[in-house]
This record gives sequence, structure tokens and C-alpha cells, in this order.
Amino acid sequence: MQSTVNLWPLIGVAVIIVGFVLRFNPMLIVAAAAIITALAAHFPPEKILAAIGSGFIKTRNIPLIILLPLAVIGLLERHGLRERAQAWISGIKAATAGRLLILYLLVRELTAAVGLTGLGGHPQMVRPLIAPMAEGATETRFGKLTDSVRYKLRAYSAATDNVGLFFGEDIFVAFGAIVLMVTFLREAGIEVEPMHVAVWGIPTAICAFLVHGFRLWLLDRSLEREMRGNATASSSTTTPPGVTGDKA
Repeated sequence: MQSTVNLWPLIGVAVIIVGFVLRFNPMLIVAAAAIITALAAHFPPEKILAAIGSGFIKTRNIPLIILLPLAVIGLLERHGLRERAQAWISGIKAATAGRLLILYLLVRELTAAVGLTGLGGHPQMVRPLIAPMAEGATETRFGKLTDSVRYKLRAYSAATDNVGLFFGEDIFVAFGAIVLMVTFLREAGIEVEPMHVAVWGIPTAICAFLVHGFRLWLLDRSLEREMRGNATASSSTTTPPGVTGDKA
């Protein structure tokens, strides 16, 4: 004899979808979906409040962990962190945006491979340090940057951090994805060691470094063509054709 399955609690999924489509406050959407789902599952009000309260107590330190580094980074930026990074990289004549990002890609992959994933990241590393340094190195070589070049450098800086983290952390033996794969294979009757799975992440990480490193090498050449072209175009517009500087 089959028991009837109550599908009404799934209405919470519909609430989340409708809320995000209508662009309501995400906190209100999640709270409303949780309450509606609990009511549809015939939870008593006191049990709903107890579940919400216990969830809040368990996660109350998460906003502090997330917001405190942002406040520190914002304070450093206000006191000239970006400007100092640009000034420092401008003093290295051999530095280019591509070379800088290739070095950061290597460091990001190596640190992520040993589990130090928190040493990089967009808010704490790319925005205040890596992107300004890439902009400063390019500005030292070619002069004032256009908005398109500046945004391109920021995009490549963020992409470099993503690639280094994504493929570097696959080598770390305690990474969650490796544990998930080992558990899934074990349930399917295939016994593998986590270290064996992590080792096979090394060739992929090397290939990712070579591919993205080549893209960063091409970035320097594309920036040179674009900036030289902009300089030529601006010089031709400032001096109209047929006009010379000689006076009769």
C-alpha cells in the first residue's frame, strides 16, 4: 500500500522563483518561502519559530566574517592602497599587465593547491591590488588609459583569480569536490583514494595555466595595438589634413 506524498511544501520553491523575478528583497523572499513551506508541511507555529531562531543562532557570526574584511579593505583603499600599488608597479619598467597577471595566476594556483584559498579573491586582492597594478603597469608604458582598456584589465584580473582558484583547489586533497567524488564513487562500488583524485587534478591545472597564460601573453600585444592605434587616431584628429605649423 502506497502512502500519499504531500507536494504542497514545494510551493516554497515557487515563492522563491516569483520573488526573484519580481526583484523583491532576497531576505524577505527566503523568510517567506521558509514560513510558507513549513505551514504547507503542517508545522506548528512554535516549531517554525524555533527552527528560524536556531538557524539564526548558528549563522549569526557569518555576516561579521563577511563584512569585517570588506570594512578593512575599504579603509585601506581610502588611505591610498590602490594609489600605492599603482605607484609601486610603475617603478618596475619591465612590468606589463600580462606578465603581472601570469605571475599572479601561478601564485594563486599554488596557494589554492595547498588549501590557502583565502589568500586571493576579488574583494580582498583583485580590486585593491591586482587590478590597480595592472592598470599602473599599462599606464606607465602607454600613457593615459581609455575606459575600455581599464575595464578590460579589470576583467582579465578577475578572470585570472577565478582560473587560478578553480583549477588550483582541485589539487587540494581536502577540497569538498574531491570528497564528494570519492564518496559518490564509493557508493557506486568503486574504491579510490582522495590523494589519487587530487593528483589527477595536476595535469588539468597545468593545462589551465598554459592556456590562460597564453591569453595573458596575447593581452600585452592587443593592448599595444589598441593603445598605439588610439594614439595615432588622436594625433590625426588634433592636426587637420593640409594644415602645417608654418606661418606665411
